[in-house]
Parts: sequence; C-alpha cells; structure tokens
Amino acid sequence: MKALPWLRRFRPPIGFVAFVSVVIATYLALLLSAATRLTLPELAVLLAAGIAYTLLGTNGFARLEHAGSLPVALMYFAVQLTLAVIVMAVSQAPGPVGFMLLPLAAQSVVVLPRPWMLVVCTFLLIAVVLPLGLSAGWQAALPSGAAYFAGIVFVVWVTEVALREESARAQVERLAVELRDANEKLRQYAVQAEELATIHERNRLAREIHDGLGHYLTAISMQLQAARAVWESDPARAADALGKAETLTREALADVRRSVAALRATPAEDRPLPEALAPLIDESRAAGISTELAVNGAPRPLSPQAGIALYRAAQEGLTNVRKHARASRVDLILDYGDVSSVRLIVRDDGVGAQQTNGGFGLIGLRERVHYLGGELCIHTTDGQGFALEVRVPG
Repeated sequence: MKALPWLRRFRPPIGFVAFVSVVIATYLALLLSAATRLTLPELAVLLAAGIAYTLLGTNGFARLEHAGSLPVALMYFAVQLTLAVIVMAVSQAPGPVGFMLLPLAAQSVVVLPRPWMLVVCTFLLIAVVLPLGLSAGWQAALPSGAAYFAGIVFVVWVTEVALREESARAQVERLAVELRDANEKLRQYAVQAEELATIHERNRLAREIHDGLGHYLTAISMQLQAARAVWESDPARAADALGKAETLTREALADVRRSVAALRATPAEDRPLPEALAPLIDESRAAGISTELAVNGAPRPLSPQAGIALYRAAQEGLTNVRKHARASRVDLILDYGDVSSVRLIVRDDGVGAQQTNGGFGLIGLRERVHYLGGELCIHTTDGQGFALEVRVPG
C-alpha cells in the first residue's frame, strides 16, 4: 500500500473538483444522448448511482488514503466499478461512462501497489470494451478500446509525473528544513568553538604568566632575601645578589615583552635545549643549590611546542625546588635516547611531598604536556626527595 500522507495537503481541492467535474460532464453527455428514452425510475437509478459514485470518489477516497489498507482499497474499486456498470446498464452508453471511469485509474496509482494498479486498470478497460463489443460488435469496439486504453495510459502517466513532482517538492522542503537545522547547529558549534578557543587561550596565557613571570619573580625574591641576610656581614656578597636580582628583573621584563608581542614566551626557540636550560641552572646554583645537567644521547632539533614544554618543565621543577624542597642538590636529566620522544627529569634530595596534585604551576604544566600528547609523572616519598618526569613527542 502506498503511503503518501503529504498528498492530502495538495490533492483534495484539485482532486475533488476534477472528480466531480468528470462525473458532471459524463452525466450531461448521458442526459443529452439518452434522456428521451429513459424512464423516470431509470433516471432515479442513474442519479442515485452517480451521487454514490461521486461521494465515494471524493470523501470516501480521502478516508481510504487515511486507512491505508489494501483490502479496503480493493473493495473501494470493486464498488466503484459496480456502480459504473449499473450506470452503463441503465443508460446503455458505455462510451460516456468509460470517461467517468478514468479518475479511478488515477486513484489506483495513488493508493495501490503497481501490480494491483495494473489489475484495476485492466478491469476498467474490460468494463468499457466488453459492453461495446457485445452491443456494437467487436470490429467497432476494438478501435474504441484502443483509444480508451491510450486514455488510461495517459492518465496513469500524468498521475505518476504529478506524484513524483509532489514527492520531489516534499523532499526539497524536508532538505531545506534539515539544511536550516544544520546551519543553526553549525552556528551554535561555531559559537561553542569560539568560546572553547577563548578559554584555551586564557588558560595558555595563565600558564605562560605563571611559568615565565612567576619564575623570575620567585628568583628575584630569593636574591633580595639573600642580599638582605648578608647586607651587614658581607656587603660584597649582598651586592652580588642585588646584581643578580637586577639581571633577573631585566630578563623578566624581556620575557613579558615577548609574551605580549607574540602571546607566547619562547626561551628555547632558535637554540638547543641544553643551552636554553643553562641560565636556569645558573639561577639554581646562585640560590645555593648544587645543580647539574646530564644529557643522554645526541641533542636534536625539537618542535617549538615540545621545546617550550620541556623548558617550562625544568623551570617549574627548579622553582619548586627553591620554594619547597629544602634541597641541597638537584639533578636534571635530558634524555634523547628514544627516537620518538624526549624525556626530562628534575630530581632533588629534599623533603619530598605527601600530596602530588601540585599547585597551579603543575596543573598548567600537565595541560601543556597533555596538549602535545606527552606524559607527566611525579615520583616522591615524604622525606625522600621529589622527581618530576616529563616526556613529549620529539
């Protein structure tokens, strides 16, 4: 059974007018050709059959579509054919009544599967040709039958074209609605992507401020504290500490300028990573901590993202050693042994830690390493030192 619920929105006005117009035209032809020889009871039968045929072909067919049942549809066409045969028998004019049957061919295209549609159209042809052959002879009936067959084919073809056009129009409307929905979703996704990009950039800038400026401020603070501690007892050493604090201040200002200019500070850019780590090691040594760097394997060029991640890891690790570890020695190991990654370890002999979640610096470092597809591990035991291990693709 063909399910075309959308057709009800378009066909009732057109279908109703067309069906009623065909019936009226048929009855006008019948009355003009056979009214003088019909009795009053015969006219009453013709009128009753015509009214029933019209009501079934309009309101009845609309309900038939809604029901969507093949047996009901076949019963509908059987009843309509029976009414048409009654009209033919009473009027003895199969030609005009055959014209009245043509809307049934169109309706069969709408509600029946193709095999049953062909069966109904075949019965329509027989219902017209058989009375003609019996009354006027087969030689006269065959040309009329051929013309009526062509009429059925034409009606079926036009109906098929109309249905395809309606189906295409409905599909275009559905696709237009889907396209509007997709465009709206894309707009929402674009807004979300913009918001996520903004959040990501804020987090990145926060990491850069903490890793860059925070490191320098910590080192400057420690140099000032050292200078104040020996100000009276060792003025030369205090002056040296103040000089280092001044140098760190200039470096901090330069770092801030780079961050503002490029939204990213890149101390490791355009130079080997071991060379970029040398100032950090000097700062740690100046703070009174024995600091050594060991390089395993041959250093190789890294992507800017990988280089800055390892640099910030060393910077964060050394800053935490000075602030929290109370360590006398810290070792940095830069390992190029794996051809697909580079590993950095910052290990001290300080007091260790019970909690490994870390502050904002470690959180930002985890985000940076995770963004590159790397790994960050912390190894520590209370009183047994602290080790920060970072591995990034490279």
